[in-house]
Amino acid sequence: MKTNNQITRAGLLFTAGLLLSAAANGQELINLGVSLPLSGSGANWGKGSEIVCQEAVRVVNANGGVKIGAKIYNYTCIAYDNKYTAADGARVTQTLLKKDNVKFIAGNVGTAPARAMQSITEKEGVLMFTTAWGQSIKGPKFPMTFTQMNTPVEFVESMVPFIKQANPTVKTVALLNPNDATGQDIEKISRKTWESVGVKVLSSDWFERGTTEFQPIATKLASTKADVVDLGAAPPPDAGRIFKELKALGWKGVQVVEAGTGAEGLITTGGDASDKTYLGAAIAFDSSSSEILQRLNALVLKGTGESLNLIQLGFYDSVIALKAAMEKAQSIDPKVVAEALPSIIFDGAFGKTGFGGVASYGSPQQMLLPVIVTQINGTQLKQVHRVENAELAKRLAK
Repeated sequence: MKTNNQITRAGLLFTAGLLLSAAANGQELINLGVSLPLSGSGANWGKGSEIVCQEAVRVVNANGGVKIGAKIYNYTCIAYDNKYTAADGARVTQTLLKKDNVKFIAGNVGTAPARAMQSITEKEGVLMFTTAWGQSIKGPKFPMTFTQMNTPVEFVESMVPFIKQANPTVKTVALLNPNDATGQDIEKISRKTWESVGVKVLSSDWFERGTTEFQPIATKLASTKADVVDLGAAPPPDAGRIFKELKALGWKGVQVVEAGTGAEGLITTGGDASDKTYLGAAIAFDSSSSEILQRLNALVLKGTGESLNLIQLGFYDSVIALKAAMEKAQSIDPKVVAEALPSIIFDGAFGKTGFGGVASYGSPQQMLLPVIVTQINGTQLKQVHRVENAELAKRLAK
């Protein structure tokens, strides 16, 4: 696996190459900023997202760049470590805006750093894409903010009923989440959704990111004797450790990681205790996967040791969406581009898509994507449920 320094060095060399190429061809550059956890428990999410952003930039630039009138613009992708905290999220934002003159954020990971960033980008008129959750970061009050992946509002309400249907005898659930803004947002929706399908929430607890000793936590979970343990927004390595401890304690039930992003991290730490776990942010790859998905997966797997997930994939779609909106608006003014985004249809990683979500958020700021539920089967990840976005289907039908 590459170190943080290797990732950063690769990014600098990549950017330097773009600068020389653009200068040689008389093209202008647009810096796209990204705020990512490049250290700590969410580091693989961040490293993979940077790789995907760079690949999307390469694709745009290799196919003629962004055409605005007689000008052609190339993109660069500039990433900094937000360490999954609000304080570092604010620091990264100031660096991107002041040092790198960024007017477009191609994405960020982490609700706390996203809220810190948003408090600055909205005032400064900077367009921001984010993977962050919660209804509080979108709506008419935040016209410069767009979400590049499904949030719990979209996927939990499809995932939980499916799991209940597949396991009709379950009657109780114990919830556990990271003690931060991301975990708090998913917990609210998870609790409500489990209760809506007739499953009683016996407990809801929290753990700090960076925790390494999970035996006491697992003991408490096992003591509830819940039919389901839902680990919400826990990173895969942490989830694997918890399920391993639960198995050692003799607990047997349905295992769920609503924000679960892949099998590798779970299996590495959890071993066979990870078997049959349901995941809500992972992608199962086979010969039927699109060329784009297979190519991005190969790049992320090589760079991080884990498969591409839906968090990382959003960094491809956001860059492609920006190009489409800029060319439709014929402008690189962030406010003009933001106004154009809800009206575009663009070719994302899953095919044609756009933005919507007015019913949930009050304005069309949510990327319209399929909901995918996967399950670990031995050492393999398999797709067990998929729901196409109904709003997108109606829009494309027109």
